[in-house]
Amino acid sequence: MSVDRSSAPADTAGYDGRRRWQALGVGLVAAFMTLLDVSIVNVAIPSIDRALHATPSDLQWVLSGYALTFGLVLVPAGRFGDARGRRTAFVVGVALFTLTSTLAGLARSPEWLIAARLVQGAAAGVVNPQVSGMIQHLFRGAERGRAFGLLGATIGISTAVGPLLGGLLIQLGGELHGWRWVFFVNIPVGIVAMALGWRLMPARPTGQADRHRLDPLGVLLLGVGVTLVLLPLVQRAQWHGPAKWLLIPAGLLFLLGFGLWERRYAHHQQPLFDLRLFGLRSYTLGSLIGLVYFAGFTAIFFIFTLYLQIGLGYSALVAGLAITPFALGSAAASALGGRVVNRYGRPLVAIGLLVVGIGLIATDLVLHGTPHGSVPLRTAVPLLIAGIGSGMVIAPNQTLTLSEVPVPQAGSGAGMLQTGQRIGSAAGIAGVGALFFSTLASTRGDWSAAFRHSLLLATGIIVVALAAAVVDILAGHRWSGGSS
Repeated sequence: MSVDRSSAPADTAGYDGRRRWQALGVGLVAAFMTLLDVSIVNVAIPSIDRALHATPSDLQWVLSGYALTFGLVLVPAGRFGDARGRRTAFVVGVALFTLTSTLAGLARSPEWLIAARLVQGAAAGVVNPQVSGMIQHLFRGAERGRAFGLLGATIGISTAVGPLLGGLLIQLGGELHGWRWVFFVNIPVGIVAMALGWRLMPARPTGQADRHRLDPLGVLLLGVGVTLVLLPLVQRAQWHGPAKWLLIPAGLLFLLGFGLWERRYAHHQQPLFDLRLFGLRSYTLGSLIGLVYFAGFTAIFFIFTLYLQIGLGYSALVAGLAITPFALGSAAASALGGRVVNRYGRPLVAIGLLVVGIGLIATDLVLHGTPHGSVPLRTAVPLLIAGIGSGMVIAPNQTLTLSEVPVPQAGSGAGMLQTGQRIGSAAGIAGVGALFFSTLASTRGDWSAAFRHSLLLATGIIVVALAAAVVDILAGHRWSGGSS
């Protein structure tokens, strides 16, 4: 049975051009807030350590617990939005995120902060697939490309600008308690997003009354599988010994069980995730590109922040400013990429990946023999180039990947895409970070060598994403030739 590829919108009465873009604006603000918390806490770790007397394991959970629960709920939350209404899921997710941000900022112990971060990550995972699903629901054609372009800019900027905003907030709030403002800043934004989201976002994603069961066994199998795959990746630094890596094949077995169950469940109910979406070349290869690209892209900021702050002694604010050129390039190119993706298709993504690779290789070259004091200036132009390339990847790839996904599966389809990105980010940080620290140990503290070697690995990962994009382009040409 083939996927119903109808992209006809559900009832969008009352959603004229202005209201659609207003609803999108609210969604983007919420997405920015939740994605920012992936990276903004990195620069707050020394301050948290001093204030709460946290152990290294505690600090690792503050960072990685958020990513773990974020990735865990994306697909179930997307499916809930598809079935019961995106507005409800969005507002509940933002409310929970705002509450847990408040609790995190008020934390009096490491355990308190870890618990708040775990629930905060889950709330972020509820919010994000609603935004992608809403774009699928309300926008068509070139407008959809522009909307995904803005979402891509939001993803790129939030990831890159997190250290800068974190550094500013810590400097304004003080070294001892500035970290609390990293969480408190979400409160006014969350309150406004809740109010406007309830007013502007569509109450239901489709015109049908989809009251099917939400596939609890599928939720359990996927949740256990994703947890087992992510846990050794996010806990790689604190969980010593090789035994942790056995969880990954165990997780893959659960994911296989999830796939078999979903295939059976689809015969009589709407599944948590429709596996027939992987029959769409655009969705399959686009998801692969997203997973691999995020493995390289996210790892760069992790190792660059370590290099600048610990290796070279820069402040959190200066380290954040050093990454800003990437964020600026990504923002500008994402907006443009969203506008032209329907004209150029996957070749635009391939060009973007190539430009990212060129920018990262240039970054490596300018660091050879660089005096410590000039690193942020030397890397500004190469990172700007890499950021421009990144803007041509994230938004266009998301647009192309979801282009054939039917609106009733928009939330779960976007959730699975983002789950792959979260797994890719964790795997990339684990692999690139392992090379970074092993090089640091073998060179007796040569931070420059450690950064450059791990940067080249991240670049190699992005080349793999480029190869997947080329495969998609060649397959498209063969299909076109065969049908002509």
